Amino acid sequence: MNFLYTFFITFILIFISELGDKTQLLVLSFVNKLKASRILLGVAIGTLCSHGFAIIFGSHLGLIDGTLRYYLSILTYISFIMFGIFGFFRKKSPTSSKVSTSLKKDSNIYYIFLIALAIFIGELGDKTFLASLGLGIEYPYSKISLIIGSVSGMVASNSIAILFGKFLNSKVNSKYIQILSNILFILFGVLGFLKIS
Repeated sequence: MNFLYTFFITFILIFISELGDKTQLLVLSFVNKLKASRILLGVAIGTLCSHGFAIIFGSHLGLIDGTLRYYLSILTYISFIMFGIFGFFRKKSPTSSKVSTSLKKDSNIYYIFLIALAIFIGELGDKTFLASLGLGIEYPYSKISLIIGSVSGMVASNSIAILFGKFLNSKVNSKYIQILSNILFILFGVLGFLKIS
C-alpha cells in the first residue's frame, strides 16, 4: 500500500508541475522529427537519470539522524513554498529551450540521446528535481516507487504535450497552468509543515 501511496504522490506532483514547463517546449520541437514513442523514451531516460539521482540522494539524507532530517525537511518545504511564490513573479523567458539540430544526423538514437541529455541538464535544479529530492528525504524507504512515479509523471505530462500541445497552446492560456503548478507547490509545502509540526 505504501508503494502505491508514494507512487501517486510523486506522479501527481511531477505531472502537474511539468504542464506548461520548458520540457514540453523541447518535446514539441521534436514532434516533426521523431515518433512519439521515441520522444517519450528520451524523456524517460533523462528523467530516470536526473530525478533518479535526486531521489536516491534524498533518500540517503532521509535515513540520517532525526534532527538533521527534520531541518532538511524544513528546508525542502520552504523551497516548495518559495518556488510556488516566485513562480507568480517569474517573467516568461523566450523559447530558448529549442534545441539546435545543426548536426546533420538522421539517426533516431541521436535524437533520443539528445532529448535525454537536454531533459537531464534542464531538470537539474528545476522545481521538479527539488521535489524529487524532497520526496526522497520524506520517503527514504520508497526509492523504487518514487522513481517510477517521477518517470511516469514526466512521460504522462509530455504525452499531453505531444498529443494536445498545439491545442492547449491555442485554447488554454499557459499562464493558468503555471498558476495551478505554483499553487500546488505552495500547498505541498504548507502540508509538509503541518505534517512535521
